[in-house]
Amino acid sequence: MASSDTKDISYEDLKALLGKSENLFLVDVRSKEEVDKGQIKGSVHIPVDTVEAAFAMAPEQFKAKYGVTKPLLEAPELVFHCQMGKRGAAATTKACELGYVNARNYTGGYKEWSEKEGK
Repeated sequence: MASSDTKDISYEDLKALLGKSENLFLVDVRSKEEVDKGQIKGSVHIPVDTVEAAFAMAPEQFKAKYGVTKPLLEAPELVFHCQMGKRGAAATTKACELGYVNARNYTGGYKEWSEKEGK
C-alpha cells in the first residue's frame, strides 16, 4: 500500500472525535521520553517500532500488555500520532497492512496539538 493512500485526520477532526466518540482508539507512537513530557489525554502509548508486533498480538495479550481492549480490524476510529507526523504515517501504514481498514494518521502530531491546546 503506497504511503500516499494513508488516511489523515486533522486537529479539528481529532478534537471532535475526542469530544464525542467512545470508539476512538488513539495511539501515541512516540518514544517514552517524548510521552513523559506530555500526551493527548486518552491515548495509548505504543512506540512506532512495536506497532506491528502489538497489532498482530492476540487480543488477550494486547490487553495484558497495554491495559486496553485491542481494536477490531474494522474499528471505525483508529488514529495514530507521533510528534510531527512521520512516525504516525509509518504506523498507520503498518496497521493498514495488518488489515485495519480505517487506520488514520493525525498529521499535526503532538507538536501541533500542544500548540493549539496551549500546553
